[in-house]
Amino acid sequence: MKGLFILQRRFAYIGHEMAKFLKADGVADEFCGYVQVRDGYRFLKGQSDIRYTGLILDEDIQKQYRDEKLDIAYLAKLEEEYGTLWKYINVDRVISHGQLVREYPFDRSPYTHEEMLRMVQVYAKNIEAFLDREKPDFVFGYIFGSLGMLLLHDMAQKRGIPILTTIVPSTRDLVSVTGSYERITGVEERFRDNLKKPLEQIESYSEARDFLEEFRRKPFVYTKVVVSRVKGGRFAQFSFLRPRQVLWTLYFNFFHIFIEWMRDSERRTDYSTVNPFFHVYDHVKRKLRNLVGLNDLYDVFDTSKSYAFFPLQYEPETTLLLLAPNETDQVQTITRTACSLPAGMLLYVKEHPGMTPYRPRAFYRRLKKIPNVRLMNPALSSFEIIKHCRLVTVISGTPGWEAALLKKPVITFGHVFYNALSFIGKYRVPEELPELVRKQLSVQTDDKELLAFLAALFADCASLDLMYLWEIEENEEKRRVGFKKFADVLAAKIRLIE
Repeated sequence: MKGLFILQRRFAYIGHEMAKFLKADGVADEFCGYVQVRDGYRFLKGQSDIRYTGLILDEDIQKQYRDEKLDIAYLAKLEEEYGTLWKYINVDRVISHGQLVREYPFDRSPYTHEEMLRMVQVYAKNIEAFLDREKPDFVFGYIFGSLGMLLLHDMAQKRGIPILTTIVPSTRDLVSVTGSYERITGVEERFRDNLKKPLEQIESYSEARDFLEEFRRKPFVYTKVVVSRVKGGRFAQFSFLRPRQVLWTLYFNFFHIFIEWMRDSERRTDYSTVNPFFHVYDHVKRKLRNLVGLNDLYDVFDTSKSYAFFPLQYEPETTLLLLAPNETDQVQTITRTACSLPAGMLLYVKEHPGMTPYRPRAFYRRLKKIPNVRLMNPALSSFEIIKHCRLVTVISGTPGWEAALLKKPVITFGHVFYNALSFIGKYRVPEELPELVRKQLSVQTDDKELLAFLAALFADCASLDLMYLWEIEENEEKRRVGFKKFADVLAAKIRLIE
């Protein structure tokens, strides 16, 4: 059994650990990899734990577009097989928006129309040749959020190669391995079976019941990482100026980045490498915006009003670019939602806590022009806003799932795992949104169905806080134990392929 691992950015190190576990357990004996970011590629080439039969680097492929001659006939053939090629361009935040290498709200592609098409061309040719050469039995990737990775996903799928990926289902200490980035396939299969049984006979029912009771008594966030990312208030954005932190900040954000950029000429020319001059410019510009603050723009949180709730999403992220490609302009989505509410109902909008330092005032001023929109302070608890609202509308975010757990009606605009529930309203086209709102305002949450779905989640997922292990945990033994649990769930899915 041979696996093709998509090893992008920091996931390269986790993916490699997963491959080691799979090899040790005899689940797979050969591995190849599609790698994104040169540091990860160098690590994989230099290690001796696993001998990859082939590794290709995204950045090396991208550079080939400069010498590639545009072949419209070849691109037309690709379109016949895979549909519009713009989905591959638009999902890539670096190529289509110039973001990630520049801080949000920067939004301008550094490439021309023809250059983008030439990139699609070189990625398609290289990935096709790689699949021909390596002949993997399955593909595993954490996320398919770039031109090359999404193209690899679709090309492998077209060949009938099973695809496995990961969804973190916004439920405490759970991580899934699924056959689709839009839904959790194993959970949905268990869920359908669970609906045919009495609750007491469902696997993991008692765990699901206890979780739901605990959550409704006192709601909690699904990972400690959510709390660690939040910097409350304007002055918290300047905590780096504290005496103990200022020297480290200057070194890491200025000197270290400049030194690394100057001494590594190969990495310096990669399209995904941050230019330190732009890094400093964007960083200073953001801090100047933070000096002004946003407190004068926030409205009063009035629970006596009839209102729906719309939580803004973090961007640029695949939750928008991949799972809701038609909703990347969140102001438009909010406008559409606000104009679909009944007369007298307000729409309370709350910023994603992680976006507060980055979003410019102009964005919020656009929102405040919508007559029935009220902007909430991001320091407010989303649970408190959900508690008093009549409806929650989300693109593909966690608050929609939390609202469903708290028996509130929900409308989603994108692909998300909890769309499997029958009482979730799924947005399709603008003309139908007012009727969908009317319908959802009177919908009743089915606790039996919700418990059957929760039980399927607990039975199918690994029990670990992946985000905490990935971003915060420093104890190597705890990381190893956690990733072994993750690898065991992946192994179970791979064995189903056999």
